[in-house]
Amino acid sequence: MLNYILKRILYIFVALFVIISATFFLMKLAPGSPFASERQLPPAIEQQLNEKYGLNNPWYIQYKDYLVSSFTFDFGESMKYKGRSVNDMISEGFPVSLVLGIEAMILAIGFGILLGVISALYHNKFPDYVSTVIAVLGISVPSFILAGLLQLFFSLKLGWFPVTGWKGFIYTVLPATAIALTHAGFIAKLTRSSMLEQNNSEYVKLARAKGIGKWSVVFKHSLRNALLPVVTYLGPLTAGVVTGSFIIEQIFAVPGIGRHFVQSITNRDYTTIMGVTVFYSIILLLAVLIVDILYQFIDPRIKLKGAKKS
Repeated sequence: MLNYILKRILYIFVALFVIISATFFLMKLAPGSPFASERQLPPAIEQQLNEKYGLNNPWYIQYKDYLVSSFTFDFGESMKYKGRSVNDMISEGFPVSLVLGIEAMILAIGFGILLGVISALYHNKFPDYVSTVIAVLGISVPSFILAGLLQLFFSLKLGWFPVTGWKGFIYTVLPATAIALTHAGFIAKLTRSSMLEQNNSEYVKLARAKGIGKWSVVFKHSLRNALLPVVTYLGPLTAGVVTGSFIIEQIFAVPGIGRHFVQSITNRDYTTIMGVTVFYSIILLLAVLIVDILYQFIDPRIKLKGAKKS
């Protein structure tokens, strides 16, 4: 296990190097300048700003500086928010996105697994059709449309929740639901397919032959193995919702890291774009590593490649 973890950590550094390099060169290839949108910006001022952020240096010097700053987690100062460092923006926005993401994950996992189990237990029956329709709608309808519909019905028409803002738990319900619905649909489909496969296995048939109840078979036998595909999906899901759903945070005016990322793209804030991208990549790679390790605890029959045999 230790050998496997060390090898994966090495792979994480290699993947980070590739991601950092790709982000840098993509930003360099993008036309324009981060200061081009400033109104009536004198050439002398623009020259000073380029000098301040090292944009006048040769590309290889900029690349070296970017690599060093990324691996030391010092992403520099924002090009648009004067006097604010990217690290401060991440440390300020990430806790908000973390709270919203955890709530969305709980909703997505709980609702998705419930729909998948019901759909599998009542295969080709009315509950299966209803669960499948809900899952397909969650997958098919974009999250920003779901967000608008939730605001329309539950905020404007019914008045149950505030439209936007971040002043307490009630403000988290609609954005967390908008994020969770799409992921819940994927989890429901994965759970349904895996449960149907487990229901046809020999050990489940034996349990039913012994007279064990339907729900007892689910919770004691089939569900644990059926969750392996769901656990696989939890890696990118965790990174996505915890680091902030960019569009949802913008729609609901949530002061998370996702909103900073959207605004930085609009403003061509290179340092913020690259800093948030690297931060997101780190969360994603660590989440995938944790998920791979969890495999052995969920199903001891799985042996991690590179781990010592016991």
